[in-house]
Amino acid sequence: MHIVFIGDVMGRSGREALEKHLPRIQEELKPDVIIVNGENAANGSGITEKICKQFYKFGVDCITTGNHIWRKSEIIPHIERDKKLLRPINFPPGTPGNGIYKHQLSDGRKITIINAMGRLFMEELDDPFQGIQSVLKEERLMQNTDAIFVDFHAEATSEKMSFAHYIDGRVSGVIGTHTHIPTADAHILSNGTAYMTDAGMSGDYDSVIGVEKKIAIHRYVKKMPGERFRPASAEGTLCGALIVTNDNTGLAQRIEPIRLGTIISESMPEA
Repeated sequence: MHIVFIGDVMGRSGREALEKHLPRIQEELKPDVIIVNGENAANGSGITEKICKQFYKFGVDCITTGNHIWRKSEIIPHIERDKKLLRPINFPPGTPGNGIYKHQLSDGRKITIINAMGRLFMEELDDPFQGIQSVLKEERLMQNTDAIFVDFHAEATSEKMSFAHYIDGRVSGVIGTHTHIPTADAHILSNGTAYMTDAGMSGDYDSVIGVEKKIAIHRYVKKMPGERFRPASAEGTLCGALIVTNDNTGLAQRIEPIRLGTIISESMPEA
């Protein structure tokens, strides 16, 4: 199975990068499933129903999120209706929406997509390690699903790596999101799970993690509040990764970064 995952879409620049570069990815890589983290898609914080529909029109199969999922209040009733829009599994019981979506391909194969969130330097949610254990008791590779992908939305690299090693061999891939910087450590763990600490942002890299430079710098230089954060709006770069799994085991055969656009060096895998 060919799985394409695209990192945090940041504002209009990120949405335009997705629209511009996704057709090339679809044509050249012929992915079986496309997953996009969209928690910053609406003006840099949150997502709306309109943007979700736009992404599905582009060909996105599932949207993951993170700590900014509730920034646009209109998403609360929508997430109950939209099973392809995920929020982290470790929000408390009774929180609207779901953290798991099972997508069926046209040939009958299935992929289970899971969204989880870390706790180190983040809002304290329920334990993601316990949460993923509960999920993986039900979702098992080559028993009731052909692939399992996890977007682990977290700040600390140590927590991301620990989480991935914790479930190595039980899922096809774990890719981190949240820091908006693509890491150079895409590899397959010892028991067969593809891993990358952070997919990176899809947005304008002439910025401070997607925010206009002057606004971000002011807070460090002056040590006081300034203008409200605004997403940078120049041409964006799309960042993510391709994971290819073995259909006999559900484990990864390879993982390669995807970077298409300006500022940072481009990288495009072969199909």
